[in-house]
Amino acid sequence: QVQLVESGGGLVQIGGSLRHSCAASGRSFSNYAMGWFRQAPGKEREFVAAISWSGKNPYYADSVKGRFTISKENAKNTVFLQMNSLKPEDTAVYYCAAKILRDPIVVISTWEGYDNWGQGTQVTVSS
Repeated sequence: QVQLVESGGGLVQIGGSLRHSCAASGRSFSNYAMGWFRQAPGKEREFVAAISWSGKNPYYADSVKGRFTISKENAKNTVFLQMNSLKPEDTAVYYCAAKILRDPIVVISTWEGYDNWGQGTQVTVSS
């Protein structure tokens, strides 16, 4: 198991940016495929972005494509979610997730596909 600790949430104005981080501890991070999910009040949890353990093949939900960027720095045991051009509909609790994979290019876009999750951090976009 790996422990995931998120940081970088907060309050931001419409059109602003935030950089979300998810730091892993407990074991080697390099073979973990990573993902981000979010859940807004009264809505179901949804996929945001994912990346393979090699750091390749970033994959995004249509709602964030072109605005969000996922990246992974194995040397720092950290995955990042750069969020630009934020909209009110991006307001949610954001969760990172991790799973060890053998294949270096596979990405996972379902919550159930992971077996480690962060505690979640709030992102609020307002005018």
